[in-house]
Amino acid sequence: MKKVTRSKFFNSNLTTTISIAMVLFLVGLIITLSLIAHQATRYVKENITITVVLSDSITSPDLASLNRRIDTAPYVKSHNFISKDSALSELSAELGEDPQMLLGYNPLLSSIEINASADYATPEQMTSIKRELEDYDGVKEVIYHREMMEDVNKNLQSITLMLAAVALLMLIVSVGLINNTIRLQLYSRRFTISTMRLVGATPWFIRRPFIGRSLLNGFIAAVLAIGILEGSLYYLQSYYGFPLFDLVAPFNVAVTSGAMLLLGLLIPLVATVIAVGRYVRIKTNDLYRI
Repeated sequence: MKKVTRSKFFNSNLTTTISIAMVLFLVGLIITLSLIAHQATRYVKENITITVVLSDSITSPDLASLNRRIDTAPYVKSHNFISKDSALSELSAELGEDPQMLLGYNPLLSSIEINASADYATPEQMTSIKRELEDYDGVKEVIYHREMMEDVNKNLQSITLMLAAVALLMLIVSVGLINNTIRLQLYSRRFTISTMRLVGATPWFIRRPFIGRSLLNGFIAAVLAIGILEGSLYYLQSYYGFPLFDLVAPFNVAVTSGAMLLLGLLIPLVATVIAVGRYVRIKTNDLYRI
């Protein structure tokens, strides 16, 4: 009889732990996808180029002054000076012939290619940056793809909102599933709880073993879910070449793991306290009606 009881107890806890682990894995996956989307958003924004076309008449002091201002500008992530000769070499390589040989002169101008920081890669900020750069001496024109910028920001906002909605839905579903799993586990032990109450056990004394078991199950489930998630990411990167760990910084991996561990402890704890409290307060006759 004791073996049967222990087997049922073990199976019940195993089922609860696996259920919590699968739910936490899905939550961790959504968090990871959100972090990857955030990193991808920054990457796309920081690779939108602002081209500062320089006048042929720009003087060396004006060019040096412009470079110093760009170096210290808060909106600049990186920049690269392209001379007329370098631009001609690149164009000749693309066309397969030298335009200077046909025209008798180099038709291209020197320029500075600027990659703006992600925080400034918005249509409003870009318009302000364009006006500022055009006011510098020796600048002939400032070019950036406004329509592409607007499309990128619009699409990224839609993706962010979609992931946020999915994350919220998953969190609600996770809380519900874990709560139901623990309630079903405690339902099978409602008569034990009633017996403990009848012999004079205090509510805290009754709750304590269930809370301890719930925290242990939650901890094991969280560790298992974190292992499955990081193992899946490693597998995808190793065998399919997806640079997932490059997109998710170690700090973000630690935050995701911490969030999964916290949820793995907090949700079962709250669900257990509520469920046990219900059976602590319920009348003995009502135990046969639920």
